This record gives sequence, C-alpha cells and structure tokens, in this order.
Amino acid sequence: MKKIFLTLFVITTSWGFAQNNVKSPAQFLGYEIGDQFTRHADVVNYFNHVASNSELVTYHTYGKTNERRPLTYAIITSTENQKNIENIRLDHLKNTGIAAGNSNPKIAIVWLSYNVHGNEASSTEASMKTIYELITTKKDWLNNTVVIMDPCVNPDGRDRYANWYNQTKATPYSTDQNASEHNEPWPGGRPNHYLFDLNRDWAWATQVESYSRLTAYNKWMPHVHVDFHEQGINEPYYFAPAAEPFHEIITPWQRDFQTQIGKNHARYFDAEGWLFFTKERFDLLYPSYGDTYPTFMGAIGMTYEQAGHGRAGLGIQTDEGYVLTLKDRASHHTTTGLSTVEISSKNAEKLNTEFKKFFNNSGLKYKSYVLNGEVDKINALTRLLDKHEIKYGYTNNAKISGFNFRENKQGSINANGALVVSTDQPKGKMVKVLFEPDAKLSEPLTYDITAWSIPHAYGLDAIASTSLIPANGSKKNKQISNTANSAGAGYIAKWNSLDDANFLADLLKNKIRVRFSEKDFENNNEKFKKGSLIITKSDNRKTKDYDKTVIAIANKHNRKLYTTISSFASNGVDFGSPDVKLINNQKIAVLKGDYTSSLSYGEIWHFFEQQLQYPITSIDTDYFKRVDLDKYDVLILPNGYYGGYLDKSSLDKLKGWIRSGGKVIAIANAVNAFANKDGFDLKSNKNKQEKKDSIGNLIPYDKRERERVKDFITGSIYKTQVDTSHPLAFGYEDTYFSLKLGSSSYQFLQDGYNVAYMKEPISVSGFSGKNAFKSLKNSLVFGEARMGSGSIIYMVDNPLFRSFWENGKLFFVNAIFFTNNNKFRL
Repeated sequence: MKKIFLTLFVITTSWGFAQNNVKSPAQFLGYEIGDQFTRHADVVNYFNHVASNSELVTYHTYGKTNERRPLTYAIITSTENQKNIENIRLDHLKNTGIAAGNSNPKIAIVWLSYNVHGNEASSTEASMKTIYELITTKKDWLNNTVVIMDPCVNPDGRDRYANWYNQTKATPYSTDQNASEHNEPWPGGRPNHYLFDLNRDWAWATQVESYSRLTAYNKWMPHVHVDFHEQGINEPYYFAPAAEPFHEIITPWQRDFQTQIGKNHARYFDAEGWLFFTKERFDLLYPSYGDTYPTFMGAIGMTYEQAGHGRAGLGIQTDEGYVLTLKDRASHHTTTGLSTVEISSKNAEKLNTEFKKFFNNSGLKYKSYVLNGEVDKINALTRLLDKHEIKYGYTNNAKISGFNFRENKQGSINANGALVVSTDQPKGKMVKVLFEPDAKLSEPLTYDITAWSIPHAYGLDAIASTSLIPANGSKKNKQISNTANSAGAGYIAKWNSLDDANFLADLLKNKIRVRFSEKDFENNNEKFKKGSLIITKSDNRKTKDYDKTVIAIANKHNRKLYTTISSFASNGVDFGSPDVKLINNQKIAVLKGDYTSSLSYGEIWHFFEQQLQYPITSIDTDYFKRVDLDKYDVLILPNGYYGGYLDKSSLDKLKGWIRSGGKVIAIANAVNAFANKDGFDLKSNKNKQEKKDSIGNLIPYDKRERERVKDFITGSIYKTQVDTSHPLAFGYEDTYFSLKLGSSSYQFLQDGYNVAYMKEPISVSGFSGKNAFKSLKNSLVFGEARMGSGSIIYMVDNPLFRSFWENGKLFFVNAIFFTNNNKFRL
C-alpha cells in the first residue's frame, strides 16, 4: 500500500511541477500581450513551451507554408483524455458514420482557428492568452472537452504584416489614422504567400495551407468551429448568430446553438461594457468560408469579428473618439474563445446527439450526381474530392436521367463509365452543397458569390438524380507509356485540358518546338481537332535527343502521343500548312502593385508557378511606364482599377507595342481601362435603368440598400455561346458556363472576334438583379481585337477566379499561346 501511495505521490507532484513550469505569455515573451505584435516563430515557440510543460497539451505540425513556416495545432484536454485521445477521436468519427462501428461519445470537440487573414493579427495574440487560461484557470471545462487550437492559419501573411508594422511604427505608437503605421502598402498582410484569401479557399483547397489543414480537420470533424477575424476600426465586435441567408441544409439545432453561444458571449461583454452586434452582414451560404465549410460538415461554424484589422496597429483613434488598442482586441477574442469552450463543455452530450443527426442524409432530394466528360477533368474533380475525403465511384449504366446541368432542365446523359458522387455517405450534405444546380436564397444580400456548382466549374456533363445510382469503388487511370519512332515525321497530341497545357509548357521549357493546328485534320486514320499539338522532326532537327526528350516529357505528364510516319494528311491540313503554326516560347510580363488587385495578381502568379509551371516576369506599377516592352511577347493586366494609372501617353505606348506584335490580356475590371477609348474596338453597354421620377429619388432611406440589389450580380453562372473556330476557344464546345462576378457589360466587338458572348442572357445559378440581368443582353465575355500585328484580349469574366473555376483556365492558356500567333522568338 505504501508503494502504491508513493507512486501516486510522485506522479501527482511531478505533474503539478510541470504545470507550475508553464509560463504565461508575458513571462515567456518578455512583454504583455498587446504591447507588440509577436513574430510567428515566437508564437510557435510559446506553444512548444506549453506543450513541453503541460500534460494537458500536445502540439502538432500539419504542414508547411510556401515560405517554409510551420502550420500547427495544439490539442488541449484533461490528462485522462490525453491518455485516451485516439479512442476519443475514433469514437467521435464513429458517431458520424465516417469510421465503422458504434459509439456513444460524451466529449465535445471544439476547434479554434486564428489569424486566417494575416493583418487581422490580434487573434494570434489572443490564442496564447487563451491556451494559458484553459490550462490554468479553466481546467474543469477540459474534463469533457477537447479543444483544438490553430494559433495561426496564415503564418506568411501574419509575418508580412507584423514585420512591416514593427519596422514602420512610431515609438510610442501613433494613434493618428493618417500615420504610416495605419496604412499598409500593397498587397497588405491579409493574403498568404500567393496573395490568396485563405478564408475563401476551404472548399476549393487550392493553397497549401488549406489542403494541409483539411487533412487534420478530417481527422477530427469538430462539433464547434470558430474562425477569428477583424473588421473595420469603427465596428465593435460581431459574433453569432449569423445573418441570413442560411443555406437550407443548416439544421434548426445549428441555428439555435449559435444563438445560445451568442447569448453566452453577450453575458461577458455586457459585464465589461463592451459593445457587439449579431445577425448582420455575415451570412452562411457560400461554402468556402471558415464558418460555412465546418457548418456543412455538421459543426456549429462561426465567424467572430473584432474591430481593428490592419489599420489598427497597437492603437488607433476611432471615428467615435476613443483609442482602440491591440490589448483590447486580444482581450475580446480571448473572452469569446473561452466562452465558446465553456458553453460547449456544458452542452457536450447534446452536441454529440445532434451531431449524429446531422449525418442522416435520407431527406436530401438528389441522391446521386453523375458526371461525364474529359478524363483529365474527371481526374481533376476526383483530386478535389479526395482532399475532402468524399467518396465516389463509377457506373456502368448506359443512360442516366434526371436534372441535366447543361440543359438546365430534365434530361439524360450517356453514363457508361461516368463518375458518381452520391449523398448517401456521411458527407452527403457537403456533396449537395458543392454539386447542387442552384442554391436556394432566402435573402439576396449576401457576403459573397451565390453560385459555384461543381459540374459547371469543371466543365462536365452532369445529371442530378433522385435515385441512388449504384457505383463501384474505384477506377484506375491508365498509365501511358509512349515509345519513340525516330523514323516518323513527328508526334500529335490532343488539346482538351489543363494537363495538355502543362505538357506544352514543359516541352517549351525544354526547347522543343511545337506547332498547333488551326484546322481539323486526319492523319494515319486518326481524327484530330483544332488546337491539336504537332511536334515535328523537321522543327527539331538541331535538338539533341529530340525523340527521347519528347517521349520522356509525354510519359511524365501521362499524355498519349500519336506517332505519324508522314506529315501528309489523309484529310485536312498537312504539317507544313500555314494553318499549322509554330508556338512561340512566350516571354510573359504580368503587372502588379498599386492599381492592380492583389488577389487577381496572386491568382495569375499561382497559376504560372504552381499549375502551368511556366516562367513569368512580374513588373510593378511603380516603374512599369519606364520598362521596354519589346522584351516581352505578352502583357497580362490583372483585375484592377487603372483609371488613374493608364493615362493617354501610357495607352499610346501600349498601342505602339501591340501594333508591332505585342499581346495584352486584360482581365475583369482591367478591360474597362480600354472601353470607349480610341483604337480599342471596345464600348460599354449602356445600362438602361428605369427612369426615375423627375422630381428626384423618393426611395426611402431604409429601402435604398434593397433597391440597389437590382443592379448587382453576386457571382452567378451564365450560359454563353462560343465560337469554337477561334484559337482562343480551342478545346471547348459551343457552350461555356461562365462565372460572372459583376454587372459590367460590353458591346460585341465590331471588327474583332467575339469568342464567348451572350445574345440573350441565361442565368443558370445564383442571384442577378433585374437591371443587371437586362444589361447583359448582347454582351461580350471573351474576345480578341487586332491592332496592327498584335492583339488585345478581353476577358470580361475572370477565368482564374480563386483558382477554382477549372473549366476557364484553358481559355487563359489559349490566349497566351494560340491567339494571334504571329511572332516567333528565337
């Protein structure tokens, strides 16, 4: 008995000693939270310190950013729970059906995510206070709660902001709004390395931070998820419940518990005299947010917004006459974080019971989504589904009927070998959200886009079926193994997808000369469409090991090469035809900096580096006007606001360069820089709004916002017609579904080529105000206007938006390599 007692005494005292060794953030950092912005490395060091000195905490790395900073999370719970943590996790997943077996869990899982926007930096400071409070003064909550804490979702953005601020601020800090420390330079600290908004990337998982986090998230599938943010300096604090519209799959329980959480927060805020607001602005519709994505995975997903943002620094004078400090901001976030854990602990059993109910998907209208199309596009979609651990299979049915996405009505498709994604699986509600033809809107005033349907985004034929379509579990992709034929005239490859574009880019980087055909043709009894790549022996006579190099690159990209003995076509054009054109190894410049959208520039930058893997030169607006453009073949203008930048002399310089063979690709609002300007063959469509009463605007004050909705398009999908004979459209069919992000409308080009366009606008998904909808009649989507030997390509809709509209990317590649291919750089 003595021996047992002694053992218990040793264990207890050593555990207590370890707890006493945990330093507060102030003790560890050498300053109070709120006195400075903490570098990410020091945040990681503090969490490591806590985990090393507390049996209540384990600390894990789930990935690494583009700038090599660790992505981390801590698991915080009682000592007993830590000993049993893997069983707790598995029992929780069994409750959803994700893991096999039965369970009756009683422990709440709460996930707290901080600092997804780098310059909303108070929350990471709060994370350190929160973990310290949890393991010192709030330990009782951990007996039936596991808290997962990601102290910084966006380390690269945070350090960009914190380093800038620490270098710039006055000592003592200035509270004057005009001080430089309250005015970030382009691009700001909000986005990640590639300037993506990570809070809009949860569903699309295009960024390393997002898809790395999903691996960890899917292991836990929390009951409650909080995304900590900041907003304008004059707003106090926002917390749940959220605003309308709520997506229709959100359950009454999820709505109700948001309100319970909000009331718990309000109790603490009222006691301190802190202002807050609820039920406004931040809705729960678009699935790629840090509140909606977890909600559609069964959690109580919430956004908390503290006043401050990148402007606030260590302290700033608000318009209401008080100083908002970083200490205040961190305290508010600490309070809501702790309050969330508290109410979750009090409701742990109910959370588990209701969570299980969420995963019953029997009430969903559509049971299966059946998709057919190019193998590369199907593979791209399955890669996305794999990131979310959503199950899928393939069907051998010859024909499937249901709602036809392409026709926007009942119909059928040939489904033999088609991909099937069913809602009869634990994550069935997320499947419904991602694939549904048109999300229901209870309210048109939303915070983001209102359409994102996967079949249109990936350019696939699809049927939504009210029947469950049987499907086998997997389909192996055939590994292609090409062999060289040095006696042949060359090789031919198809052109249908971004994978084909990657193949082309790799060939060009390896000094292989490639042609493409502007006409359909037949060679050796094989038919080839416009855009097909042709690699000839003739063009590559001086290239050492030409055959070996081409075959190696084709096999690397799993591209099938058609070997041809002769360049003589059995039908259509021969290899030497003027309509079979050499592709230039393009020298590409991309404008960045002030006047450009950092998000749009980031989409382009990421596309070239991480997807196409083709070099570009980024040129800043600070010195662009002094640059000799003759060094470049293509100039890309991201979405932006160029009215105050591209003056007459700048436009004249561009005209001269274009006339001599240059190519400008203008994206989204960059198109407007050329509208109604001399020589650019582009005119705005006049918006014929209803005539107002001649005595003035009599719309009441509280109705004005609602009235303006008539002029908005909030991310809607439109059906467009395509001129498939134009090189800009090679690889496409005569219909393209475009994601329209605004109401900008331009007339058809008079002398140029209208490649994708709308005569009568047809919206298939999402919200469009009636005035905005009418203004799209006879409007351009993608077009090319010639100017001398060169071209300007107008992309009114952004094909690279958030990098998730996969089916638009080939238009962009075509614009670079195929459109007006008149110049070859040796």
